[in-house]
Amino acid sequence: MAEHHYDVVVIGAGPSGEGAAMNATKHGKRVAIIEDKPTVGGNCTHWGTIPSKALRHSVKQIITFNTNQMFRDIGEPRWFSFPRVLQNAQNVIDKQVHQRTQFYARNRVHLINGRARFLDNNRIEITGHKSVETLHFRQAVIATGSRPYLPPDVNFNHHRIYNSDTILKLSHTPRTLIIYGAGVIGSEYASIFAGLGVKVDLINPGSRLLSFLDDEISDALSYHFRNNGVLIRHNEQYESVSGDDHGVVLSLQSGKKIRADAFLWCNGRSGNTESLGLENIGLEPNGRGQLAVDDHYHTGVENVYAAGDVIGWPSLASAAYDQGRSASSDIVEDGYFRYVDDVPTGIYTIPEISSVGKTERELTDAKVPYEIGQAFFKDLARAQITREAVGMLKILFHRETREILGIHCFGDQAAEIVHIGQAIMNQKGEANSLNYFVNTTFNYPTMAEAYRVAALNGLNRIF
Repeated sequence: MAEHHYDVVVIGAGPSGEGAAMNATKHGKRVAIIEDKPTVGGNCTHWGTIPSKALRHSVKQIITFNTNQMFRDIGEPRWFSFPRVLQNAQNVIDKQVHQRTQFYARNRVHLINGRARFLDNNRIEITGHKSVETLHFRQAVIATGSRPYLPPDVNFNHHRIYNSDTILKLSHTPRTLIIYGAGVIGSEYASIFAGLGVKVDLINPGSRLLSFLDDEISDALSYHFRNNGVLIRHNEQYESVSGDDHGVVLSLQSGKKIRADAFLWCNGRSGNTESLGLENIGLEPNGRGQLAVDDHYHTGVENVYAAGDVIGWPSLASAAYDQGRSASSDIVEDGYFRYVDDVPTGIYTIPEISSVGKTERELTDAKVPYEIGQAFFKDLARAQITREAVGMLKILFHRETREILGIHCFGDQAAEIVHIGQAIMNQKGEANSLNYFVNTTFNYPTMAEAYRVAALNGLNRIF
């Protein structure tokens, strides 16, 4: 059995593993990264963030073609199949894998393919296709990510029943689809399929759509879903899911039965911690397979860290990369450590949503005297040019100090637009002020100009 010695061993080659490995090797550490899938990139690249966003981009182009009057000179509206639209996503995935594989080679991180299992606090056993080897390490970072939570009473082997991973293998386009779970993933897929002309039933176990969002934006998303033919059913729990050769029947605890061509489960995710041998180092995950960490990403074991989806909230690729990098910063003591808790929300529905900071409800509950500045995209020249008139930017600011307290954006490019507000919010003292947007010249016509419009709107509310 081969034995190798490393300063840092990272388990999982998704965003958090990559962030940890790159930072450690840049500081002269001998680093190995272990991945049990054939290619790097993790869930983000292969089943989650990248394919769903590439899919969404293609669907948006189809919607533009089919609804823009200018294109009628070229021909009639076109119907596109789901597998055809997936081809673009596969091209992006291939580029991402190639690029990220190069990162490891160029930075001399040893990429080892196989399954990792802790033997003790300083040794990991790797089981590959043809061999078993042992790695000795000083520090380890668990970055094994997550997967869809699959309830045992739903038959995911049925050819009409999918989860958010297997949906990317869908080989036809259903006419009707039931999506169970109206969180971020369920809402994004509802947008994608509705954009392809599929009649979608979106089943929400909760009382409102994406309840962590600003109420006004949650309401706006609900409206646009309904406007695009998505039927939303709130406060519903499944009783059973049964498929036959012709479709799927969802029975709800309320007594309702819904039939569709296919069924997509998007309700919860589980941390990938089984078979890691955690019992050998005294770690125990919670019921969802997630590991608890302190504010420096230490697990209960002094030299073992964890980052990314495997630690739970916020379970975003953006946060995972920064968490992995920060865990590594704690190891190499480079002075750049931060606990990642100021993460913007990016939701790639159609239209997309992004926010950072407090919501109106949170500020009201805390009795903070805030005011609102709004800019509606339909009034912006750039949005009129691009024909993306749906949406708004909302700035929440303190009435007296004018400190920016929250940015909420709904509409085309929302996830890009939010960063301007985020940058000002992160300034210290008087630099974090609504005044910045009033006293700064923005390019015209741009979507960023919404900040100037919203700030002036907000100033008009102060008396």
